[in-house]
Amino acid sequence: MTDRLETLEDWAAGLLGQLEPAARNKLARSVGRALRRSQQRRILAQQNPDGSRYAPRKQRNLRGKRGRVKRKVKMFQKLRTASFLQMHGDSNAISVGFTGRVARIAKVHQHGLKDRAEPTAPDTTYQSRALLGFTEMDLDLIRDSLLHHFMFP
Repeated sequence: MTDRLETLEDWAAGLLGQLEPAARNKLARSVGRALRRSQQRRILAQQNPDGSRYAPRKQRNLRGKRGRVKRKVKMFQKLRTASFLQMHGDSNAISVGFTGRVARIAKVHQHGLKDRAEPTAPDTTYQSRALLGFTEMDLDLIRDSLLHHFMFP
């Protein structure tokens, strides 16, 4: 995977060097938006970048209070929204990621670290669930976006 990413980077460097900064900005923003949509779809499907499913949630009492049954909600439902999963692109770089408090939560899940669900709760070791990462389709998407931009400016 890293070899393919480095090959794509080397191939694109020459092409991107020929563009004006304004055209690079436009291209970076469009590729960044496409990557963010791809990450959102993958998080919605509850899949790691390698295609495997996320580790399931720990079982818990869904009944809670008497007479009330809580529905199961998919993990990271709000984290995948555009207000939390942010994209920044300029003429030099593209980044898709989380910021602020949400970034800390995402980091714990991304790497399977130890954290507390609430300030008074005991420490819990979370399973690793890769929220961000490149898939083969993402690399193809970047390559196709670059080719499309150079063929139809």
